[in-house]
Amino acid sequence: MNLITDAWIPVVDTTGARRVIAPWQMADTNILRPDWPRADLNIACLELLIGLVFLADPPEDIDDWGDRQVPDPERLRERLEVFAPAFNLVGDGPLFLQDFEDLGSDAKSPDMLFIDSSGGNTAKNNADLMVHRDRYQGLDLPLAAMALFTFQAHAPAGGAGNRTSMRGGGPMVTLVDPKEGLWSLVWANVPYGEAGELNDLPWMKPTRVSDHPSKTVEPPQGGKFDVEAFFGMPRRLRLICEENLVTGVVQKKNGNNYGIWMHPLSPYYRVKAGEQALPVHPRAGSFGYRQFLGILAKSKDSELAMRAACVAGWEERGYSLEKKADVIVAGWSMDNMKPRDFIHSVHPFLKLSEEGALILSGMVEAADKVAVSLRSSLATLLSEGEAREAEREVFFRETEPAFLDLVQQLIADENAAVGPQWIKILRTQALGQFDRHALPGMDQRSAQDIQAIVGARKSLGLTLSGYGKMGADAFTALGLPLPAKSKKQGKAA
Repeated sequence: MNLITDAWIPVVDTTGARRVIAPWQMADTNILRPDWPRADLNIACLELLIGLVFLADPPEDIDDWGDRQVPDPERLRERLEVFAPAFNLVGDGPLFLQDFEDLGSDAKSPDMLFIDSSGGNTAKNNADLMVHRDRYQGLDLPLAAMALFTFQAHAPAGGAGNRTSMRGGGPMVTLVDPKEGLWSLVWANVPYGEAGELNDLPWMKPTRVSDHPSKTVEPPQGGKFDVEAFFGMPRRLRLICEENLVTGVVQKKNGNNYGIWMHPLSPYYRVKAGEQALPVHPRAGSFGYRQFLGILAKSKDSELAMRAACVAGWEERGYSLEKKADVIVAGWSMDNMKPRDFIHSVHPFLKLSEEGALILSGMVEAADKVAVSLRSSLATLLSEGEAREAEREVFFRETEPAFLDLVQQLIADENAAVGPQWIKILRTQALGQFDRHALPGMDQRSAQDIQAIVGARKSLGLTLSGYGKMGADAFTALGLPLPAKSKKQGKAA
């Protein structure tokens, strides 16, 4: 099977019908989205299609990108066919995302190509509670191809010598979606550049074996990424095929060991200014507004938190066309080698002015300060740290609808007085949550416990009125005046 010329990608079209297409047919404006049986495969498929366009026919600049909004299927077909020799999945010669050399016949189940499948030791020790074993004993060729790409693009830690993807295990992926079908999504996220060459693909040449820590694969000199960002190959793999069914995968250690690449579809962060940028990885649970900064919205310090290049770039691209868009946020939340869950959420692209972005940043910062204070105050009522952390998550979840409403006010008017409204919402939620735990059974508590609870609530109330470090930080973040100190407080200071 050739992944350029053959039809192998399942999609849904505007009539709701399911079809199977070749990559060049992504330029059919009647196609809505990929339709694989797993969410992680669908996200990876979008990355693959974006990478193929970047490889074969990327826009040169904003003008070229704007001029080619209307797709040209025949042009795309011609440009992609040049790369067909590199996209055979099985057979002789170089094979898609597989090692240049024959790796022998010591094969594992193709189940290993899925991140949430149990490893050998996990299954042997019967410890696969959150991961799964023996689900995919044989894969048809299209599913094997998509699973292989997904695994190489998101490869988790896999023991000594088994390399992670260039974005680490389970990276966060953010994609702009103008909501006009598959082609508009792909084209919205394709970086500027020049068409690549066959030899740019890592499986077209011997693997750069990483049997020493110094043997790393770095991004191109003077650049953050090139074609290999979309077609990275950290694992040395070979598929075993029997009668058009992949029945095994041979793996050898010490594949390409990628340094720090800036993948255009992922956000990055720095612990300190001047340090290397690291890829963001999803947290377990839902993706909410507390995580917006540096992912959906500009952070106050863009050196420490950087949106994906495709998201930041949409400010120029989207404004030029006056288009609205959503942002898809997805990825595996990992605990080292173990997957926790796959997150997938969709949020409106935040079209904010510089001032609006600063105000939004302040709203997130203020909410975080209040959430920390709430968590601390609940120590008198909830002894378990996990229970208090769960309440903090409830706080963010319950305040999110109001947050999004205020953001819409900001988008409409950057001078909207959202600070006073937001602190009132935070106060109501925090005190309400505290009281839900404090009030039931109060008459059965000891006088000492009651005194501690009353003191904790008073402290939380003071924070929510701008007193103390947390309160002052929250008010300052919102641009609100700090309360005047009493004479007694002034003397004490």
